[in-house]
Amino acid sequence: MPNSISDAVCADARETVRAVASAQGFDIVRFARVDAPAGARENLASYLAEGRHGTMAWMARNAERRADPRVLWPDAKSLILLGVNYGPDCDPLEILTQRELGAISVYARGDDYHDVLKARLKAVAGFVADTFNADVKVFVDTAPVLEKPLAQAAGLGWQGKHTNLVSREFGSWLFLGSIFTTAEFEPDEAQSDHCGQCRACLDVCPTKAFPAPYQLDARRCISYLTIEHKDHIPLEFRIPIGNRIYGCDDCLAVCPWNKFAQVARQTRFRARAELRRPRLAELAALDESGFRALFRGSPIKRIGRDRFVRNVLIAIGNSGEIALAETAKTLLRDGAAIVRAMAVWALARLLCDDDFAALKRIYAPLEINPEVRAEWEFSSTARPSG
Repeated sequence: MPNSISDAVCADARETVRAVASAQGFDIVRFARVDAPAGARENLASYLAEGRHGTMAWMARNAERRADPRVLWPDAKSLILLGVNYGPDCDPLEILTQRELGAISVYARGDDYHDVLKARLKAVAGFVADTFNADVKVFVDTAPVLEKPLAQAAGLGWQGKHTNLVSREFGSWLFLGSIFTTAEFEPDEAQSDHCGQCRACLDVCPTKAFPAPYQLDARRCISYLTIEHKDHIPLEFRIPIGNRIYGCDDCLAVCPWNKFAQVARQTRFRARAELRRPRLAELAALDESGFRALFRGSPIKRIGRDRFVRNVLIAIGNSGEIALAETAKTLLRDGAAIVRAMAVWALARLLCDDDFAALKRIYAPLEINPEVRAEWEFSSTARPSG
């Protein structure tokens, strides 16, 4: 094992790059041609035409470059696909039965992988550039790159029926990054599909976000709703969200290939103690500075305090814990309308008719936001079904 990038020298160019990448903390490295993955252009066009990307307008921008790496960078000769294992050390679905706690997706319980992987990718790419006199570009979820189809083409794994990458070695728990380069490397063999007749990931989805195997409607996905969706979460999804306050691991966690998964060996991708079993009451009480302090260095910081507390209030409304009503009451005068609206919804779920009506008489006449006023009116007539 090389002690530094400059020490990483061996006869075979690919093995040299793999050794350097391993020294930088990558668990798997494969090479691919600069070709559009089979069906990628057609699949992406259909996905966008049907509006299944929801409000993620960035997916529609530069769609041609997203579908074909040759369009993204015509000078590239090879692709290097890299993965880092972030396997959990416990069942991520166990917390879903503990409704006073908030469930955070496994990938977001540690450090922000975007920041960590980008620095490591730059180090590996720098070695490739210097050693092979090549140009390089690095990507980690921040550019129009279809990393999962490319990872399958390179042999890291295959896209399962839940559309996520599945690995024989790491199950469903791989962070992905890529290096485009003008250096030429012999490609690895693509990975074939090993899902067989299994449909565990499709059947477990709480919101039925998979119209068919290998198809995802993001508009129904809890990960999309709690992370990407910036507005009020549609009524039909609030109860199925349960206590998932950031992302959803259900389809990943039930995959049978996880029997081969490994616990993340790098501490930066292991769950922080404060994010393993966070209490909803404490999360709902976060102000802006408290939110920034708790989630410093975490991907959760990207959605901001207001959307996060929106998610927490939905979990509170689903908790059945009457004691949490006091927490929700304190947010009826919050500065963010999206928070006030979900405080109303949560209280409608937790309180008896008389107590809810008493709050409405006090707070509804003071409300100036039409969506929050609508939540008061709807919750008054639709309780307790949500």
